[in-house]
Amino acid sequence: MHKPDGEPVRTGRNLPVAIASGVALGALVLLSIYPFSAGFVAITSAATLICLRELNRGLGARGGRLALWPLALGGVAMQVCAYFGGAQWLVGAAALTAIAALSWRLRDGADGYVRDAGANLLVLVYVPFLLGTWQLLIATPGDGQERLIAFIIVTISSDIGGYFAGILMGRHKMAPVISPNKTWEGFAGSVLACMLAGALTVSLMLDGAVWAGAVLGVAVVVAATVGDLIESLVKRDLGVKDMGRFMPGHGGLLDRVDSLLIAGPVAWVVLTLLVP
Repeated sequence: MHKPDGEPVRTGRNLPVAIASGVALGALVLLSIYPFSAGFVAITSAATLICLRELNRGLGARGGRLALWPLALGGVAMQVCAYFGGAQWLVGAAALTAIAALSWRLRDGADGYVRDAGANLLVLVYVPFLLGTWQLLIATPGDGQERLIAFIIVTISSDIGGYFAGILMGRHKMAPVISPNKTWEGFAGSVLACMLAGALTVSLMLDGAVWAGAVLGVAVVVAATVGDLIESLVKRDLGVKDMGRFMPGHGGLLDRVDSLLIAGPVAWVVLTLLVP
């Protein structure tokens, strides 16, 4: 594959393996939500534990200490509460988990307490709380499963559109200090892909208006791009290239779901407001 000027495209990863890993993950998600959507609680609970492990290893290398047991138990409880109790239960479980994590760290004294408390609250919000918004999507009465699938399709379209537009036409760097490979041309490709995917999924799967799907696409592509940049900055601060080796061709699980994490609550808000 070559760019329009003849320069060969360098993808930086084993693309066939990366695609195969992504397809396998998508198949696992589909199998978990049909015919019983409650099965998806197990998926986000497992994702919570895996991402906590990845972040704990990265933070540990920098001297940080997570309250791993409270975060793990509370994080799983947040997934259950979000599915069966909705947003109020999710917020309540998150608040109790935050209290438990801050209290757990008391036994190690004052040295580094603020640093570790900040890290615990960051991880609490970044992983289990944001994953819990996926449960809010799938728990929507009537078409929750379709809402979750629409959200995933639109967000993945951002990655695909941005990836190919970026490697073929990318010239102008978006955030060279944070993520040198991101370009404005790639972002434009993400916007177009997301708007198309949003219009199709919302109109065909949710019986919503095409314009609502386009709005969903724009909102998700902005959130997904911010999600990529946030995780890139986390990795730079921790001094790692990948968060782990969970998925061949993708790195750690957090490397794969970074954009989905930030896009989840955005998609839930947009769909709740525009596709009742």
